[in-house]
Amino acid sequence: MLRFPTGAGTRRCLSGWTGMNAIDQITRQSFARLPRPMTDNGAPRRTGVEIEFSGLTEAKAAEVARDLAGGEVRDAGPNAVTLEGSRLGDLKVYLDTAFRDRTGRLATAALDLARSVVPVEIVTAPLAEDQLPLLETLVQALADAGAEGSRDGLFYGFGLHLNPEVTSLDPQDLGRVMTAYALIEDWLRLADPIDPSRRVLPFSDPYPRAYLDDLAATEHFDTDTLFDLYLRHNATRNRGLDVLPILGELDKDRLESALHGLGAVSSRPTWHYRLPDCRIGRPEWTIAYEWNRWVTVERLANDTGRLERLKSDWRQHRSELLKLRSDWRQHVTGFLADEGLLP
Repeated sequence: MLRFPTGAGTRRCLSGWTGMNAIDQITRQSFARLPRPMTDNGAPRRTGVEIEFSGLTEAKAAEVARDLAGGEVRDAGPNAVTLEGSRLGDLKVYLDTAFRDRTGRLATAALDLARSVVPVEIVTAPLAEDQLPLLETLVQALADAGAEGSRDGLFYGFGLHLNPEVTSLDPQDLGRVMTAYALIEDWLRLADPIDPSRRVLPFSDPYPRAYLDDLAATEHFDTDTLFDLYLRHNATRNRGLDVLPILGELDKDRLESALHGLGAVSSRPTWHYRLPDCRIGRPEWTIAYEWNRWVTVERLANDTGRLERLKSDWRQHRSELLKLRSDWRQHVTGFLADEGLLP
C-alpha cells in the first residue's frame, strides 16, 4: 500500500486534502523567488513569456503595452508589430497563424476567419524576476482594453508559456527538473484542469506513464541518458513541458537527426513550460499563480531528499495494479503541502 507521510499530515492527506485545497494555497498576488535565482555562471536567471489572447488586434495590444511600459511601436510585417525600448524590453506582437505572411484576397479572407479562433500573441524578451510584476500589470491592462482568454470562447485554446532560463546545462540539474515536473504533472493538470478546448488539441499532451517509470528508475543523468530517455517517449513539441529546446542547446545536430523531419527546434537554454491556460480577464487568475506553480516544480527538483522519496513513492504506486491516476494526484497533493513545497 502506498504510504503517506506520518503524523498530522497523514490525516490531512487521507481525509481532507484535495487538489483544489493545495491549489488554493498557492500565492496568486506575488511572485515567489526561484530556489536558485542565479545561473551557475553567477548571472540572474531570466524568463521569456508568451501570452495568447483574442479580442484585440496586434496593433491595439502593442498600443496598450506602450501606454503602460513606454517604448516605440514599429511595423514588423503583415499582422505583426514590435514594441522596442519598453520597460519590459522589446516585445513582439503578432497574429499567431501562418496566414499572416501571405498576401491576396484569399489570405485576407483566411485571416479574417482566423481571428475568431487564432490568438494574438505577445512574446517578451527574457525578463528579470523584478520585471514580472509589470508584466502582470500589462495583462490586466490588456483585459481592461477587451482582451479575452481561454475561458471566454468555446474554441479559445489559448496558453501562457513560461520559458525560465536553466540554472546550468549540467545533465544532473536538468534531469532533476525533468523528473520533478513529470512526477507532479498529474497534480498540476487535475487539480486545476486546463481549458477543454486545449485538452482536445495535441499541443500540451501529458507525459506517458512509461516516461515517468524511466525517470523514477534513473539515478544518474548524463547527456546520452537525457537524449535517449526523453526522445524515446517525447519526440514531439506537444508536451506540457517541452524539453526539446534544451536538448538542441546540448547537441543541435543530434537532436535534428533524431527528430526525422519534425521541423526546426529553436535551441535555447530554457525550459518551455507550455501547460498553463491564459485566462486573461478572470479575477482569480494571475501570471503570478502560474509562475508559482512552476516554482513548486523547481523547489521539488532542488530538494534531493524529497525528490528521491517521491520517485520511490511513484515506483510503489506503479507496482499496485489497482491504483488510479487520481490516487497519485491525491498523494502528490498531500506530499507537496505537508513538505512545505507550495509557494
